[in-house]
Amino acid sequence: MSTKYLFVNTMGCQMNVYDTDQIRERLAHMGYRTTNAVERADIVIVNTCSIRDKAEQKAFSFLGRLAPLKQRNPEMIIGVGGCVAQQEGKRILKRVPHVDLVFGTHAIGRLPAIIERILQTRCRVVDVEISDSISTDDYVLAAYPQTNVAAFVTIMRGCDNYCTYCVVPYVRGRESSRAMADIVAEIEHLVSKGVREVTLLGQNVNSYGQKEGLGSFAQLLMQIDAISGLDRIRFTTSHPKDLSMDLIKCFNGLNKLCRHIHLPIQSGSDAVLKRMNRRYTRRTYMEKIDQLRTQCPDIAITSDIIVGFPGETDADFEATLSMIQEVGFDGLFAFAYSDRPNAPAVKFTDKVALPVKKERLQRVLACQEEFTLKKNSDLVGTLQEVLVDGPNGNNADPARNDRDEELAAKTQWSGRTTTNKIVHFSQTAADSDNQILTGKMLHIMIEKALPHCLLGRNVSPGDVRSSLGKGECTHAA
Repeated sequence: MSTKYLFVNTMGCQMNVYDTDQIRERLAHMGYRTTNAVERADIVIVNTCSIRDKAEQKAFSFLGRLAPLKQRNPEMIIGVGGCVAQQEGKRILKRVPHVDLVFGTHAIGRLPAIIERILQTRCRVVDVEISDSISTDDYVLAAYPQTNVAAFVTIMRGCDNYCTYCVVPYVRGRESSRAMADIVAEIEHLVSKGVREVTLLGQNVNSYGQKEGLGSFAQLLMQIDAISGLDRIRFTTSHPKDLSMDLIKCFNGLNKLCRHIHLPIQSGSDAVLKRMNRRYTRRTYMEKIDQLRTQCPDIAITSDIIVGFPGETDADFEATLSMIQEVGFDGLFAFAYSDRPNAPAVKFTDKVALPVKKERLQRVLACQEEFTLKKNSDLVGTLQEVLVDGPNGNNADPARNDRDEELAAKTQWSGRTTTNKIVHFSQTAADSDNQILTGKMLHIMIEKALPHCLLGRNVSPGDVRSSLGKGECTHAA
């Protein structure tokens, strides 16, 4: 039999990356090998994102470019998965006639059976059914993880918060959590394959297990912290209203929990937060920040900002700028608001003009860049413990498009600190040029700060002093 090939184009969030691994694993059992050459593929799947209009447009643009391939190879199966598939359903078949399959965010487990049906009957299939709970069979263990250093693990799916700008409850369903034992078993499996760091994924990990009575997120972290061979734990995303003191204390009490939290604020204006249905205020958000920094003074805090939400006044926007200055975030993901299908804010009046949104977005980015560079500059001259992701060219670095020549010339490897700072570093003279450092935990002397990353050099073990410098918290006994 000839080898069959699968090509997957993954768009959007980390949960889509995890879902893509699940797709690859399930189709591998059908004999499909992953290829990076789309023209070679027997099955092409686009794993889509609908969180913003631009992401949805990007998905349909890619689908359009597949038409010539389908004409040359009519047997090729083209599938659309992810949030756009869940949102648009059978409308995609009408909009893109060469698509064979539309499957929603809860249909990955049914994908092999669907593929077999298409192969046998050459029918077109739409499966966007959503289930109310998660079973053990909904997730499979990857025989060969895509990375031997870090991996994503979904611990829950869906959301019950219904923020007025967000489509997640409509495309990923209501909130449901996986059993702790299944999560721990998956992480233990990944560690046995060489994974050193896991990132736990959920739309609101802070509310993990509450509906099902599975235990708290803090209790889950404690179980994962005890897994032998695992070095680091990260998680995303946290909703501020559900950030408990037990979870905050984990940043001081758990050795493997990285000293970084992504805590979306979205706006610094209470009036805008209320229209967004965020269910916290600026004051209560700041209380969480103070509690985090009390438990772990050097914790890195990043956030999300939406500018130009319907009804956002100049005063509302200025409140957001002042919030950024008051918190002093380590980094921000900032976006201009765009209407999304099904989200309640679509019907809101007082839409902000596009030029105003663009101007506000640039002001937010400029304001935050000063804080990010200062945070990075404070680390110059310190030793940082870095988990090596791999050679420099393999690290996803937002600064790579405009990085200076010094970065390319002086560094061979990349990794991250516990506070999620990207570090590009060179080896010491004593290191062999072909020494494999991927997956190792190294002490890196930070020599230069750039807006989106740090530059440094690997320090030999004999030169490491007792203190690692900034970026470490004192753990509870």
